[in-house]
Amino acid sequence: MFAKLKLLLVGKPKDIDDPELFHSLTLIAFLAWVGLGADGLSSSAYGPEEAFKALNGHWYLSIFLAAAVAMTVFIISLAYTGIIEHFPSGGGGYVVATKLLGEKFGLISGSALLIDYILTITTSIASGMEAIFSSLPSQEFDLFGHHFNLTGWHVPMEVGAIVVLIILNLRGLKESINVLVPIFLLFLATHIILLGSAFFQKAGEIPQAVHAVSHDIHQGLSSPELGFIGMFLIFVHAYSMGAGTFTGIEAVSNGLQIMREPRVKTGKRTMIYMAISLAICAGGILLAYLMYHVGDAAALPENKDMTFNAILLKEMTSGWSFGRWFMVITLVAEAALLTVAAQTGFIDGPRVMANMGLDSWLPHRFSSLSERLTMHYGILLMGVLSIGALLVTGGSVAMLVTMYSINVFITFSLSTFGMCKFYFSERKKRNHWKKGFSIQLVAFVLCFTILCVNIVVKFWLGAWMTLVVTSLLIGMCIAIHSYYKKVYANLGLLSVDVEIPPITETPPAKLDIKKSTAVLLVGGYGGLGVHALAQVIRLFPDHFKQIVFVSVGIIDSGNFKGAEESERLKQQTEENLQKYEALARRFGLAADSMMMIGQDPVAGIEELCVEVALRYPKSTYFAGQLVFQRDAWYQRLLHNETAFAVQRRLQWQGLPMVVLPVRVWGKKKKARTTGIDI
Repeated sequence: MFAKLKLLLVGKPKDIDDPELFHSLTLIAFLAWVGLGADGLSSSAYGPEEAFKALNGHWYLSIFLAAAVAMTVFIISLAYTGIIEHFPSGGGGYVVATKLLGEKFGLISGSALLIDYILTITTSIASGMEAIFSSLPSQEFDLFGHHFNLTGWHVPMEVGAIVVLIILNLRGLKESINVLVPIFLLFLATHIILLGSAFFQKAGEIPQAVHAVSHDIHQGLSSPELGFIGMFLIFVHAYSMGAGTFTGIEAVSNGLQIMREPRVKTGKRTMIYMAISLAICAGGILLAYLMYHVGDAAALPENKDMTFNAILLKEMTSGWSFGRWFMVITLVAEAALLTVAAQTGFIDGPRVMANMGLDSWLPHRFSSLSERLTMHYGILLMGVLSIGALLVTGGSVAMLVTMYSINVFITFSLSTFGMCKFYFSERKKRNHWKKGFSIQLVAFVLCFTILCVNIVVKFWLGAWMTLVVTSLLIGMCIAIHSYYKKVYANLGLLSVDVEIPPITETPPAKLDIKKSTAVLLVGGYGGLGVHALAQVIRLFPDHFKQIVFVSVGIIDSGNFKGAEESERLKQQTEENLQKYEALARRFGLAADSMMMIGQDPVAGIEELCVEVALRYPKSTYFAGQLVFQRDAWYQRLLHNETAFAVQRRLQWQGLPMVVLPVRVWGKKKKARTTGIDI
């Protein structure tokens, strides 16, 4: 039943050998804009509102606020276009900081990004649900003769939306984005009408509005209580509160691996789409708030539970015959796009986890791929943590937006500073380095300033919580990294220079199907596999005269980058097996090997072992497994225990398997019988 349910929800496994696989999984610029740009575009649902609220009655400053928002979007986008050029394999802020500033800065950037993507999912879903409820005249209504009361159902419905996104993303990236394309197009259509109608209706009032704003600015400057300093501080506070508008700009460079070739060109085009749409939408909404006096209308009792966008639509469509319907459709489209925006967290969050897993900051399993070639562990964890954040905050958009946008500017600052360092170090090799350096320097100063202002202004409003959680994550990553280094150091004591006895007779070139056959499961050529081979020979002297090595080349996020990488993985796996065969023959054993490429090592090994059993009926299966003196819960999380999983499957198939313990010592010890250091 579980297998059938999984097949229904997640879909059939992808065919690794399909020559069109990589082409079918990558995205053109438009689809990448939908999947990655929706995060930035959807922030117009809450970013401008939080900024406008912070003006606290000084609505005339929204003109400067709109200009500053648009300028910031273009500056950061331009800086990340340079990152796309120099890091065409993707990875964004984590890879940039790691490569250019060092692994510790990469850790900070990666941890900040992970928290940011968790909050991206939570904030987007919570804002979307708030938009839906704003479109309802009342939370109590009758439908088909039944009375419904939606009070208290916000959070459960938000959790349900996250669960749906988890399932969609487990099915595959492109499948999930294709489902969301109509929502994205509906949002674009409704907001083009919204902004176009807003400015068309108020076109005749623009001269009076400009005069009123000029008068308010002059009055503010001449006021002894306010003055230039007071106005500037109000502006800076509002600008920082709307910093959530800029989140999502980094998503394109982070997700460059999913782009259609030529990857850099596709990434740049996606960045242009996102920058223009976000600048127009966010800046236009701020100006529309001013023209329709949304700040004053929000103080009215009948508008108490409505978002600013809902109030704007209400004021703008008050004279329309179909105004109510347009308002509902627009807010539903906005809510739906916020759901699409949460998709960015599910696309890029697991990708950052995978990169950090490959570098041993997180458990290695986060770099593995499912049968659908998705980063399933990362997707599940992002979903669970987002639900946790939702429950902790009660789905409060105000609180989430305050916590949000802190971490993304940590990544922005580190990335742009790293690029400044890169251009400066390359100044003797590049004739036009000053242009790139200047762009990155301006972006760094801007992003670092916003970061500092955000921390100061929002610290006691909830930003401290984001910094504490990020610091805890960094500490956990350091502990994991130290653990892996210790294990690797101990495994390094396994020597591949084994004592090989002189061969009395040359082993036959082919294996005999009638003889007892040892089947050894191996990975890369190294001390662990060699140690397992030596153990088989030591434990069963003169019993096995022939051996078959079985290996599965694992496709993970590190090598799943195209057909060339898959072919390289296949060649590397074949070369490793040839080395094992040569070593076995030096021990006097006839040797052969079998391999396949896949993403699930357990299923792949089971398939190969069943095939071996059909060829060599008298076969016994062996695999090495790390064992520790004291078993701890975290060891099962940090190590895969593939040998035990394979053993259970082979036992069900009726095939005997022996798990060879490889003890991880704290000190160097010597095995007398094999001469192997363990």
